[in-house]
Amino acid sequence: MYQETEHVQCLIIGSGPAGYTAAIYAARADLKPVLYTGIVPGGQLTQTTDVENFPGYPDGIMGPVMMEDFRKQAERFGTQIRFGYATSVDFSSTPHKVVIDEVRTITADTVIIATGATAKWLGLPSEQKYNGFGVSACAVCDGFFFKGLEVAIVGAGDTAAEEATYLAKLCSKVHMLVRRDEFRASKAMKFRVLNTPNIEIHYNTVTEEIVGDGLNVTGIRVLNNQTQEEKIIPVAGFFVAIGHKPNTDIFKGWLDMDETGYLITKSDSTQTNIEGVFACGDAQDHLFRQAVTAAGTGCMAALEAERYLAAKEFEQTV
Repeated sequence: MYQETEHVQCLIIGSGPAGYTAAIYAARADLKPVLYTGIVPGGQLTQTTDVENFPGYPDGIMGPVMMEDFRKQAERFGTQIRFGYATSVDFSSTPHKVVIDEVRTITADTVIIATGATAKWLGLPSEQKYNGFGVSACAVCDGFFFKGLEVAIVGAGDTAAEEATYLAKLCSKVHMLVRRDEFRASKAMKFRVLNTPNIEIHYNTVTEEIVGDGLNVTGIRVLNNQTQEEKIIPVAGFFVAIGHKPNTDIFKGWLDMDETGYLITKSDSTQTNIEGVFACGDAQDHLFRQAVTAAGTGCMAALEAERYLAAKEFEQTV
């Protein structure tokens, strides 16, 4: 039995660009939002270095600094920001119930889910060592830093193919590492890759180690899993494109989601299949996965939550 219980108008789960933007709009609408940060306050951007493509920062900004700005702005309008992790939910009735850290139950008239997604990594120690210093899981975010340089990308699906062709427009050469002897990508994406002259495909190739000078990536040591031949490919950047995992496990059985766990919302909306529960950011966006698009859907979720509550209040007075 959970001993602590509290009721709020608007509960926000997650503290990336989507969660904090939702908090700013919800607070300005006098919904008195309570936001729980999750295990990583600030989300994925706190684990990146320079952010160059978010509007309003002409000289770029460090990811952790930007998220601190988001937090301060949300707090300035009255959001209660708390460190805590949602461990279970019960959406069978209203108000909705969310358990935090297995000890505190929050009942909420509206819930905004902004739990984000986590990039899948290869699991190499050198991969984490150079994460943010030549290693990235987002070509659109970080490709600009490698303009005119050689890079490598690992993956064989549509995302890897799309990011490889994106990098090919910026970089002098893209080495695409494919573990098997064929792509998993669609025919259209495969055709684009094969017809991009500065993409070199390395089939049957796995990454053994990311090589660097202690500060930045200088190459990758790869292994041909058929011939067992090892070699080092000199590159300045290494992109991992083997997918993301949305942080939505606790909503299974309650909310509609696709086969990989991304929450499904109604067309042109952040509304889930449960009335009063909204989803925004990378937890429901498997296509764009950008800070600015996450912030946009966070805004949408807060506006929809406010309109939902206003409609409920009107119904009660009629």
